[in-house]
Amino acid sequence: MTSTGIISSPRVFLFLAAAILAAPAHAQTPAAGTDLAPAAYEAKALEILMRSVDFRTVAGDKAAQGAYAAWLAGELVKGGFSKSDVTVDLSGPAPTLVAVYQGAAEAPPLVLSGHMDVVEADPADWTRDPFKAVNENGFVYGRGAVDNKFDVAMMTATLIRLKAEKFTPQRDIVLALSGDEETSMVTTAALARLFRGAHLVLNGDGGGGTLREDGSPLAYSLQTAEKTYADYEITFTNPGGHSSRPSKENAIYRLARAIDRLSAYDFPAQANDTTREFFRVTGSMTEGPLGEAMRRYAEKPSDRRAIAALRADPEYVGQLGTTCVATMLAGGHALNALPQRASVSVNCRIFPGVDPKDVEATLLKVVDDRAASIRRLEDTLAGPASPMRDDVAAAVKRGIERRHPGLPVIPQMSSGATDSLHFRAQGVDSYGVSGLFLKPSDDFSHGLDERAPVASIDGALDHWHVLITELSD
Repeated sequence: MTSTGIISSPRVFLFLAAAILAAPAHAQTPAAGTDLAPAAYEAKALEILMRSVDFRTVAGDKAAQGAYAAWLAGELVKGGFSKSDVTVDLSGPAPTLVAVYQGAAEAPPLVLSGHMDVVEADPADWTRDPFKAVNENGFVYGRGAVDNKFDVAMMTATLIRLKAEKFTPQRDIVLALSGDEETSMVTTAALARLFRGAHLVLNGDGGGGTLREDGSPLAYSLQTAEKTYADYEITFTNPGGHSSRPSKENAIYRLARAIDRLSAYDFPAQANDTTREFFRVTGSMTEGPLGEAMRRYAEKPSDRRAIAALRADPEYVGQLGTTCVATMLAGGHALNALPQRASVSVNCRIFPGVDPKDVEATLLKVVDDRAASIRRLEDTLAGPASPMRDDVAAAVKRGIERRHPGLPVIPQMSSGATDSLHFRAQGVDSYGVSGLFLKPSDDFSHGLDERAPVASIDGALDHWHVLITELSD
């Protein structure tokens, strides 16, 4: 998971109160304090979450990953799934799990996406063993408690609940769990190819709710788009020689001039439905020149004055299009020798729908030096933004209204990639719809003492129950 639904900027807090999507007419809001999910399934979800954390599903530990996938499969079978409808595939670099909840009609399936792997954690650095779940102080502690085993547990428990309720969807519901989302995403790509004809994807590894520091709800983020992550290396080489015989032909000097040109370049501003709505709502709640610039940009993304004002603000520059920045330097091989090689690493966050190859070509053009070479440091996949679908927005709003009446639901473009990237690249609409609500100060994803609030389980189960039942019609 590269980003969560947590919104940490105080200035972003300001605009959220106005970003409410209209709730459907049939929405019913339980009384405050009412439990939303049956207690038995709250207990089951907590059990699944804690047992999930105990599996050390880090990159390279295929035995633990396979054991976890097999355990989840067993829970689904015990919960009512036919053995023939649950498949654990061990043929890839990491396992995948696919469970099919049979629907009544022949129709493209609704896919529930998540990942079973977690980032590594060193027990010596943690207060508690990262791979032994602990329920303490109202939190489940352990690696993956948030990313992404919380929503994997919620989706699994909800499917078991639906089996007990004898719910029959119109279309198949497919639980598709990848095994290497945190690293190479090879299994993610395989699942996306397998279900490239899906109706839509609901991804538990994106979006989610934000709580204020006093625990009150602030907003819910519906992830509809992701920027593509890419690293490039620009290099100059030279025959070198003794430093006592310098010449103007110096790899470090040429690189320095190239970096100057890169620093002065801005990629063209771009917009999509998500970012225009983001700036429209934010602008309506922001006073002064900045708010005016937001409103102008939402209305006309080519407005140069608006672009300049927004690019000057680090809070919003990433929402205007592709950004690239130099992050690492390397050069020379000895203090008393002319450099034979000098290079700069350039990190890019690419706007949805832009080909990384085009970004590479642009960087080389900006450098404007025939001696320069450029290479992308890893394979990169770019995907488009998902459209703002009324059915998804209405279902999400209904699910949120039931526990947090009137809470803003806003579209979000993430700065990094989740499994949704691969589904979007296959032409499948995909939405980050995590059921987890967190305070920014409690978000330790990928960090020490990762923890998920037990109090979020009840609402998350109801959230997934609403989404699945409404969107599987």
